[in-house]
Amino acid sequence: MNSNKKVACPMDCYDACQAEVIDGNIKGSKEVGITNGKLCVNFAQLLKKENHKSPKFGNENISLEESLEILTNKLQDTKAENTLFYTGSGNLGVIQNASKNFFTQYGSTLTKGSLCDGGGGVGIEQGRGSVVNPPIENLINSDIIIVWGRNFSVTSSHIYNLVKDKTFVTIDPIKTDIAKKSEIHMQINPKTDYELALLLSRFAHMQDMEDEEFLEEYSEGSDWFFDITRNRPVVSYESATGVSLSLINDFFELIENKKISIVVGLGVQKYLEGAQIMRCIDSFAAYLGIHKKESGGVWYLSDSSYGYENQFKIKGKNKKVPIPEVDFGSYDLVFIQGGNPVVSAPNTKAVIEGLKNTFVVCFTTTYNDTCEYADLIIPSSSFLSKADVRLSYGHEYKAISQVVEEPKENTISEYKLATYLIEKFGFEALKSEEEIIEYYTNAKVENEVFETFEFIEEVEIEHLYKNKTSSNFYLITGKSKNSLNSQFTIDNNVYLNSLSGFKNDDIVKISSPFGEANFVVKLNDDVKNECAFFYTGNKKTNYLTPNKADEESFSAMFQEVLIEIELSNTL
Repeated sequence: MNSNKKVACPMDCYDACQAEVIDGNIKGSKEVGITNGKLCVNFAQLLKKENHKSPKFGNENISLEESLEILTNKLQDTKAENTLFYTGSGNLGVIQNASKNFFTQYGSTLTKGSLCDGGGGVGIEQGRGSVVNPPIENLINSDIIIVWGRNFSVTSSHIYNLVKDKTFVTIDPIKTDIAKKSEIHMQINPKTDYELALLLSRFAHMQDMEDEEFLEEYSEGSDWFFDITRNRPVVSYESATGVSLSLINDFFELIENKKISIVVGLGVQKYLEGAQIMRCIDSFAAYLGIHKKESGGVWYLSDSSYGYENQFKIKGKNKKVPIPEVDFGSYDLVFIQGGNPVVSAPNTKAVIEGLKNTFVVCFTTTYNDTCEYADLIIPSSSFLSKADVRLSYGHEYKAISQVVEEPKENTISEYKLATYLIEKFGFEALKSEEEIIEYYTNAKVENEVFETFEFIEEVEIEHLYKNKTSSNFYLITGKSKNSLNSQFTIDNNVYLNSLSGFKNDDIVKISSPFGEANFVVKLNDDVKNECAFFYTGNKKTNYLTPNKADEESFSAMFQEVLIEIELSNTL
């Protein structure tokens, strides 16, 4: 391994670690203050991960040249519109987009929307115009950090270390690690985040804590927004959200005259009306005026490519389908890059049935659950053998990757695969890899200039609790400190409160309108009663979730479901 070279973590998390090779070992870089010389648990686990080494066709190992020939012949013999290009977040380096360029030119069907952040992103965009986080210095300079639906100390361990001495308030149905470190924990009922945002805005007005200067400058819709907050009795918010009015009073005493930041997670918007929910939270922040302060602001999963020109963009008239609604079996060929939809996509049963009825190509660094249904597997080269740039959605810094080891035999990079296919089909060539890397490395992007804010003026959200019976549970998912989505140490249990009526290690059948699966119960009173908590990456959770898109962003709404739990005899 070549020393004195940079390595960017390719994984799907907020921190985007920057590392360097020192004496043959990969260590956290001090050059980027976010990483601050330390590697997180997930990056350390990635470095130990065994990569897939040999292409496979059926159950037979073949050479890389044979696998590329099979792929080329299959594409030549298939109508382009009957193929699907499906990409996950296995590697977030910018060069990974090279493959999409080929499939766009070829004419494949593409996906739109997100399995992750789409609804919340649209909500923010509707209010502010773009999905861009404030400079990380604003977070560091704040006094109070409100953690809303995000296990901040686990999902953003590097960023958390920069602000761990701040005062925290957590809003979450789960008593997360960060909730246990917080001055106040509002253990909210699921899908009532928008109601809490409206209640907080109403209290801000009652206690004269709204930012009148901000509201005067950005008056568009603020009166309408306030009217929404007072169209029902205050006490009704208390019963709906599960948050007491006395705790709300404590909250306002704590934040008065303080510099405030809000870090919002994905949990708040995993619903049909995720965009509206996120927009209510962002409107509450605007009502306090924290968007225009030199310290504080609202952080979400930002658009990491904001301000950059897409170096692979090419015009195409490709059909696009919402990613949660993909019917894999309706295509003659499905090309899956860096994704594991058998675990990560909603309605696992439908995903598996679809994959069984098409020709599946998996282009991946590791052998995952989806590979079990692949006809052709092409191993992608390790991130250690590819030059790349990682743009972060958690902060404004970028991480650089240089080649630190030779690619393994029978593996190929995304750029080289795209180049090979483009040449075979005679399509427009890509820019050189060196030119693309140089652009992203040297491009300077200015922080977004906040010019306007439009408050949400109408809220139409179906209360999940209105359809809930005494036997129903809310489905909640969240990140584990020992895994990253479907990678590393996977926990396939269901976590229930001790008041649930079940015992530790009970085997239960959990069902929803979309499917069923059996789980082992683990009792944990950090989970709010009437909630069933599953760690992201649990291989059975998505047997229960709806493969339908939300109302505005074509994105998944994993938690828009009520489930039934009963004892079972078999796992």
